[in-house]
Amino acid sequence: MSSAGAIHRLVVHGDACASGTLGIEAKKQMRAAMYASFGEAYASIGVEPGDVHQEDRGDGILAALRTEVPPTLVVGRWVDTLYESLREYNAGRDPRLRLRVGMNAGLVLDDGKGLVGRAVDLACRLCDSPTAKDVMARADDADLLVVVSGWLYDNVVSEGGRYVEPDHYRPARVRVKETDETAWFHIPRRPAPPLPDDSGGEPAGTRDSAPGAAPTGGGPTTGGGPPPRTAEAPPPGRSYRAGGDLQVFERNTIRGGFTGIRKDRDGGERA
Repeated sequence: MSSAGAIHRLVVHGDACASGTLGIEAKKQMRAAMYASFGEAYASIGVEPGDVHQEDRGDGILAALRTEVPPTLVVGRWVDTLYESLREYNAGRDPRLRLRVGMNAGLVLDDGKGLVGRAVDLACRLCDSPTAKDVMARADDADLLVVVSGWLYDNVVSEGGRYVEPDHYRPARVRVKETDETAWFHIPRRPAPPLPDDSGGEPAGTRDSAPGAAPTGGGPTTGGGPPPRTAEAPPPGRSYRAGGDLQVFERNTIRGGFTGIRKDRDGGERA
């Protein structure tokens, strides 16, 4: 499918925990409360119903916001309002409505049937990842878990802002299907989420993607990243070309002191 018409958008995927244990009437109440909570959160940042593309996912909602909506508002006031809405709804209620929310940004295409793009895939996989489900099982009194991609944390969350709590996020490795991503996990009003011991999380402040990960995050120019590399495909070899005053390096990592390239008498180059 052609990517013509795809635009950079913030993608949000929310999913209700343990919805499979509910009967029909309880599911109806859960869905009504979920949509009401999302609607209240959108209203808090001035987003009208026509400014967001929403798709029903049964026990969840997939959404993409218009490009003019500042992402800092979404990771800030939107998250805070969603948390407060869930807290109010769940007061004295059993079972409670508990949500996992995955967020990412990148090129998104609406093909007339729904949202398409690797940015969409990653937002859904972060939300539905075993790590996210494990965190919610450990924090069984939490109403909301937010999981953002590495790109979104580095470029939006880490900058802070009103209602944004970058120091309360923690990184963990997410491996789902073709995705291998260091994502960032957050439970509002808590200093840190209870990550599983085998999450592969890095120390706070380390934001590099996992080694060997296929980039699936977003960005104004990269969109959803290049196609993931298959397990069978060997990594491309290192190479460089030199000619005159121009040196071109490809797929190289240079560490330590580096002063330049010297051309030997025999025409070869040496770093």
